[in-house]
Amino acid sequence: MILQTAVLSALLCSVHTFTLQTSFEKNEENLGNTIEDDDFSISTLLEKANANVGKNFDDPLVLFGDIAVPTGLQNADPCTARGCLWPKATDGNVYVPYRISNQYSRRERNEIIQGLRSFAPSTCIRFTPLNGQSDFVDIQSRSGCFSFVGRRGRAQVVSLSRQGCVFRQIIQHELLHALGFNHEQTRSDRDQNVRILLENVIPGMEFNFRKIDTRNLGTPYDYNSVMHYGRFAFSRNRQPTIIPIPNANVTIGRATQMSATDILRVNRLYRCNTTAAMRAPKPVQRNQVFY
Repeated sequence: MILQTAVLSALLCSVHTFTLQTSFEKNEENLGNTIEDDDFSISTLLEKANANVGKNFDDPLVLFGDIAVPTGLQNADPCTARGCLWPKATDGNVYVPYRISNQYSRRERNEIIQGLRSFAPSTCIRFTPLNGQSDFVDIQSRSGCFSFVGRRGRAQVVSLSRQGCVFRQIIQHELLHALGFNHEQTRSDRDQNVRILLENVIPGMEFNFRKIDTRNLGTPYDYNSVMHYGRFAFSRNRQPTIIPIPNANVTIGRATQMSATDILRVNRLYRCNTTAAMRAPKPVQRNQVFY
């Protein structure tokens, strides 16, 4: 009798544990916290596409995952305070010339053009076909997805590899780099909004999580930014490398297009004369410090 009772108790305990575990897994799945749910995050797409970056002789030095830096520089600090913005025309718009390589198929070219045009409805940025200008964005299919930060002069490469980079969110992400923006999780105030778990980062990749003295333009930290990496970016053990705080269950890095805050920052950085430039989204949590 005692043995039967013990066996029955063990079975009930197992059923209860299984129920709790199943409930937890479903809840976690709904929150988008599993590594499988992160397969289409910005950072995962970039990691996969950038597996061979640097193997070609003509590739630039690439840091922070997808930020190209000129030879001789040791970091990718923001340059907007030093004069790397694209110039504003007398009509108030910022015209950024571009050239698209003939490497792309018609479908891929159309997707890139749609990404270029997506800035016009809500900002003063106008990507326009190259017409003799000396400084322009040179869109090519190199060995991954990468871009310089801000205007660098002459033909500056924005690489959108045909193998993994021709997605709307990646196109916007790289163009925002070219306009002068860094990754969200490298913001100067990031430690108030996310916790970086370097113990889970692939050895040698820790520099991708270096904090930068960014210009935050009076805007809140944005988990929904198209510039934010995913929870498992550069993970060596399938464990999170970025955890939001104070709510660890907030979804990050899953943007499929620019957020309202991304758009606001473009308008503020380039002093666009639009109503969007004046309206700041509400902060996602209290007690944040903006710079």
